[in-house]
Parts: sequence; structure tokens; C-alpha cells
Amino acid sequence: MRRSIAALSATALGLALITPGAAQAEPKSDDLSAADKASLAVGIGVVPKAPYGSKPKGVNPYLAEVTDAAKVDYSGWANYMKTQSKTKQAQRVKSLAASSAKAATPAVVVDEDELDGTSGGNDIPANAQRVNGYGTGAGQYPNIRILGSLDNEAVTTPTVAAPPEDNGSITLAGATGIGAGRSGATIDSQIGDGPHGRQTGDGSNDFDFYKITAPAGKVLTLSTATPTGPLDTVLQLFAPDGTVLAVNDDFTGLDSRITYRVTTGGDFYLAVAAYGGLPADPFDSGSGGGIGDPTPPTEGPYTLTLTSGGVDQDFFAVKLKAGDVIGGSVKGSATYLTVYDTVPREVHGSDQDASYIYPVDSPLPAGGNAVTDYVATKAGWHYIGVASGSGAYDITVEAYRPVLQGAKPVQTLYLDFDGARVNTGVFGGPGNRDLTAFSAFLTSWGLTRADEDAVIDAVVAGVTENIKTDLEQSGLNSRFKIKIANSKDNADVWGKANVSRVVVGGTIEESGVDTIGIAQSIDPGNFETEETALVLLDVLSAPAGDSAASLNTYLTPQSDRIRFVAQALSNVISHEAGHFFGDFHTDNQDAIPNLQDAGGTGFATLFGVGPDGVGGTADDIDVDFGEDAFLPAEGFTGTEDTLGRIVFGVTS
Repeated sequence: MRRSIAALSATALGLALITPGAAQAEPKSDDLSAADKASLAVGIGVVPKAPYGSKPKGVNPYLAEVTDAAKVDYSGWANYMKTQSKTKQAQRVKSLAASSAKAATPAVVVDEDELDGTSGGNDIPANAQRVNGYGTGAGQYPNIRILGSLDNEAVTTPTVAAPPEDNGSITLAGATGIGAGRSGATIDSQIGDGPHGRQTGDGSNDFDFYKITAPAGKVLTLSTATPTGPLDTVLQLFAPDGTVLAVNDDFTGLDSRITYRVTTGGDFYLAVAAYGGLPADPFDSGSGGGIGDPTPPTEGPYTLTLTSGGVDQDFFAVKLKAGDVIGGSVKGSATYLTVYDTVPREVHGSDQDASYIYPVDSPLPAGGNAVTDYVATKAGWHYIGVASGSGAYDITVEAYRPVLQGAKPVQTLYLDFDGARVNTGVFGGPGNRDLTAFSAFLTSWGLTRADEDAVIDAVVAGVTENIKTDLEQSGLNSRFKIKIANSKDNADVWGKANVSRVVVGGTIEESGVDTIGIAQSIDPGNFETEETALVLLDVLSAPAGDSAASLNTYLTPQSDRIRFVAQALSNVISHEAGHFFGDFHTDNQDAIPNLQDAGGTGFATLFGVGPDGVGGTADDIDVDFGEDAFLPAEGFTGTEDTLGRIVFGVTS
């Protein structure tokens, strides 16, 4: 994972044993070490990382509802998508040129008013530079190029001797002098030379901790370089109590960088570790998980550069209408791009280019150091922010209206329970495959063929509530309109204009796609109105206790089986449809249930299981689209409005 938490906001940005028939808490994996669990908790993978730019094994986790986050190479996928973005963008340009789609309006150049070599003029949304005339209305210009410069406080970084070992915990952290006589330092050190290294110690894994002191208002910029040796670094920044404030892996190649804006002054502790070798306890230098199998952490030399200073960030205000879909990309020195809404609050911060997962028909800009997007839910001033760099930058911001706006056709969501031949190549699978019908799985949930119609009716009702009724009742878009059809009650409309489908049936073996559910793309603005998603049923219908993703894990004699199976399936179906209507994953570990919550360890919540741990009982919860944090492992920051991103893309 190549993420730095914190750039722009006002605040820092195996299975348990199961007794069948009893109420169950969600199963936990017992075959992971405490260190592996700590890594996953902060969004760092524990599987072998694919070579930089190579396609990782398995499905793209940004698009899939994976069964086990411990099996996902998030860093590898982020790196792969970055390297593939140029190819995908070229395909989009070719597709749009060959279609009848209106070509993008030439960009208007906007120069930053803040004088070169200065900062502070447009550093927060409140004093953002306004770009008048921007918008999607008549006489406005919807595309701009913003040319500016990030001018940071000059900080020298003299070479400082590496602290002696053991410096593998907060309590043993080595001094850097940052905040006690200097504002910057460069330190040459090594992972593997301490008492817990592979060659020099007990092999539990070596990590180096450094103490930094900084007042409020300063920005900590902390980076590694590994010009020699195999070391793949990961950085973690801790508060004195051990709270993780920021994490980064693979910022540039395999090297790492954290940019952290200090809101409350004091002491901070930076840990340098190897991918696959993070500490389970930042107060225990011996809390590593060992050499690791199949992920041996690397060891070797690194150069650490630390600065605490004034760091420039720039904001530009653009006035949007409700329903405007904007996308941005940045080139040059800046590596972080974000959007703030009218509040203002951060709604999509990014230091990556994940535009590979946009469909070919999406006109949103791609390429560069970072790409972001947003669907405006309210009219008013919105803010484009840029940070994390030094020198000139070039931002592209484009605004569009939803493609179905004003058109007679209406988006149809077709739920196919009859089994289907699907080209699974669009999901990374082997090609055309026949998927077994939904009815074949009923007995695995203790239901019969006689229950099929009742289950399908309840699933359709659940999807209708999730992705139609709730959106209509939100009041955000009076023109929101969607048809929901299904294979039981309606003719097969797949292949007609403006029909996207979710195929509910089949197995991992049949499809060749190792997931519970997967969508064809993430499409902010719903520019591609004819896409496919899968909801596979073998894992969902596995025996009780087989995994947290099996519905049977939550079924007991007290359960209303038809209600719970339908409730869980309608939520998973809505989740996958949410992707191709524009939503990314949301955090499955926080206290907010959301239909876009990622899988892995959040299935009980996604399925709507209530506090009693039993599905199909009175305390089950109604999980909906709404506001939640992005999934940390996928690297975006801010608050995602999963309802708002859909309600304007699906319109008429």
C-alpha cells in the first residue's frame, strides 16, 4: 500500500472454532501472527508483493468483495494500476474519439495568484483562489489547467549518526534532534542489524524507531531511499501512546514517504520497518512476527530524510452545480490532490492514480502523480487542493454532467438469477464461463426449491430499498430514476441500451474469479451504462463456520432464513452495483455500517447481522448507502458519500 495519511485536512489525515446452531461472533483468523494482524489493521498487506508494475495474483481488490484481506496484495495492485493507467487512458481517448461523444472542451489555463517563492496566500479552503466562470452551465468553461508552485520553507538536512541498537520501540527510540536544535536530518542506517534481525539476532524482525518533536502548524516530511540492497521499506508514524497517525508503503517505487501536518504539538515516533515485518506492539522491540512464510521481510541499508517545517499547499475554489461530476489529475512536483465539498471537508484525497478502474467510456482525466474525482451533491463553492511537493505543478480539472441527464432512456439494473454465460475476462478471469443458477444453492442455506420465489422476491425488494427507495427519499435529486428488473418477473433485457446487470449465481471454480462479488469498474458519474457484476454463491453458502463470509455462520434455529438470506444477498448485490454506479470501498472497521464496506472482516455488518450475532432476528440492522471513510488499505482519504455518488449518476 502506497499511502500517506494526513496531507491536507485540518486533522491528521484462520478461523475461530464455531459451534453450529449457536449465535456466533464474527470469526477471526487464528493463523495470523499478532504482527500480521497489526499490519492489516493499518492497511499494509502481508502476502508476497508482486514485482513493481507486474500484475498481482488474484482479483483486483478495489473492484472485488474479497473473502480474506490477508490474501490481498494491495501495494502490488496500486503499483500495477499506476503503471497501466497510460495504456487505459489511451484506450479511453481512442474510444471517445470513435464514438459520438462530445469531445472535451479545451482547457482554460488558470495561473496561481500566489507569488512564486511565497506561501500562505491560498493554503486553506477559506482563502482559496476563486476560479470564476468555471462550471457546466451555459457560457461557462468546464475544463481548466491550473499552473502553480509549491514553495516550502527551506530546511537543511545535515547528516546525523544513526542511533545505536536496540532502537526498536517507542521507549527505545533514537534521538534525531528534530525539534531540539535542528529542523532536518539525514540518517544512514540498516534494517537487520539489531538484536532481532535475521542474521544478527533472534529473527523476530528488526525495526528502527526515531523520536521527533514538532510544534503545531509544522509539517513532518519523512522519507526513505534504498539505492542499494533489497530492502522494501514501510513507514509508520506513532503518537506517544502508540496510536498510528500515518502509514506509507511504496510512495516512489518501493521507497516510502509520510507527509504529516501537526495539529497538536509534541513528540512523535517514526518506525522504519520492512514490508512483511511490522511490529505488533510499538512498545516491544521483539514483537515482530518472525522471518515470515511465505513473505520473508527484506533487510538492508536505507537513507532516512526527516524535516519539520512550513510546507506549502494550495487551494482553488470552483463553483459547481448539484450533480456535476469532476475529475482531477496532477503532474509536476505535487503528489497529493484532493477535493473538498461546500462544508468544507475533504471528500476525496489521493496520492495515487487508480484511474485504471474507470471504464473505457469515462471521460474523467487520468495519469500523473495523483487522480481524484467527486460527484457534487450540493451547489456551491468546492475546493481543489494540492500538496506534497516542491516546485511547479500542473493540475487538470474537468467537469461533466451525467450522460443520462435529459435523455429519454432510463438506467435499468437487471438481476439475473437464472444462471448465465459470462465473459469473466472483464474481471481478470479466463473468458466465457457458464454460471450455475441461483436455485442450485438454496438447499445449502436450509431452504428448498419451493422457497425460491419468496427468496427472489425478498432480494428484489431489498435491492429496491437500497438502490432506489432510499435514493429517492434522500431528496438530493428529484430526477433520480432507475428501473430494477429481474429474471423471475421480467424478460431478459441484458444487451439492451442502458442496462447493467448483476449475475447472482455460480461459483469461484466455474467463473475462475476468486471472490464473492466483483464489478466491472468503478464509474463516478455512471458514464458507462451497460456493465456487469457477479455475486458468486459458493462461499456465501458454505457450511457454518467455514468463513465469516458464509451466511450459514449467522443462521440458527432462531433465524428467519428466507429473510436473512435475502437481506444479505440484497446487500451484496447493492454493493456490487454501487461500484459500477461510482462508489469505492468504505472502511469496514469503523462504527458506521455502509453498503460499500469492504469484505475481509466486515461481513457480519455488510449482511446486516445485529448485536446478537444471529441473522434473521429482530435486531438485524438496515445497512444503507451514506457517508463513511474510505477503506484505508485502498489509500484514499476523506469522507465518501456513497449515496450521493450514485444518486446523480443514475438520473434522467
